Amino acid sequence: MSIQQRTRRSTKRVTMTDVAKLSGVSASTVSLYLRRPDEVSDTLGRRIQDAIDTLGYVPNLMAGALAAAKTRVIGVVVPSMVNSMFASTVSRMQMALSRQGYQLLLGHSEYSQDQEESLVRTFMSWSPSAMVLTGLQHTRETRRILASSSMPVVEMWELGSNALDTMVGFSHEEVGRAQARHLLDAGCRRLAFIGARLSIDNRAQLRAEGVKATCRDRLGDGRCHVVDTGTGRMAEAARRAFAELLAEHPDVDGIVFSNDVLALGAISQAQAQGIRIPEDIALVGFGDMDFSNCCLPAISTVRPPREEIGDRIAASLLERFQGHRVEPVIDLGFELLERESSLRPVRLARP
Repeated sequence: MSIQQRTRRSTKRVTMTDVAKLSGVSASTVSLYLRRPDEVSDTLGRRIQDAIDTLGYVPNLMAGALAAAKTRVIGVVVPSMVNSMFASTVSRMQMALSRQGYQLLLGHSEYSQDQEESLVRTFMSWSPSAMVLTGLQHTRETRRILASSSMPVVEMWELGSNALDTMVGFSHEEVGRAQARHLLDAGCRRLAFIGARLSIDNRAQLRAEGVKATCRDRLGDGRCHVVDTGTGRMAEAARRAFAELLAEHPDVDGIVFSNDVLALGAISQAQAQGIRIPEDIALVGFGDMDFSNCCLPAISTVRPPREEIGDRIAASLLERFQGHRVEPVIDLGFELLERESSLRPVRLARP
């Protein structure tokens, strides 16, 4: 066999027509199965999938995009790839959307609006069917690009004003208020907030504002010490921040953390200093991580609807793709979990 023949054979692409012939259906049925598998019977679907597996067929998404002016790709931008909360949301979106033939194009902004804008520009070159962003804070150019497009845009993990299109999430300021009320009800009278990346994490800022607002409402005093641990290793940074906060403000008796990793670091430092949790200082975190209920003491925290956010985004987009109207604001709320790190003896004694 000549080099020319081998090259010609190796570059021949399996087509939809090949799949249709092998499975004994029309090319339009194969196309329907790839686009909307639920509309094809189980028997035909199995035959088509067997043919796809046998031939190694890979759909040409760009060819479909040229015909429909869009791909079956959905752009998703999250602040961080390592944050398990965002990972849970993305996973649930992927599970629901892939069943309908859509795939996610994922990027992380590292909490940078400029990086988010760069990702949006790149994703737009793929003619996505929709775009999903985290939060409501974007550059002016990002807002302009998305506002001028005709595709659905979802902003997740936050609610507020000036939305681009659809919002799915909860109020972070209300989370902060709930955390502060919980500590005040436990008998705390001098609160503090320790957070990571507060200069760039708008949602953590909103929770801190909620804590301060509740202190003003309940105590008539808006003084709430706010500490930003920066962008380093969070548990280690929390240990330093906890020690420095108490050295400067020894009257603090309740602390809200922007996540449970920070709360865990503070518990470690408290144990090293002989400070009793919650008798001396009560703590509440955010996130309800896997370890939060297993450490000693178990961390009181707020459980965000991370999986529900992914489910509702997928359902909302699929409705939009079918031409249906959806609610522009989907408030999923949150759950405050009271555990040992904030339940002082007076409260533990209650029936």
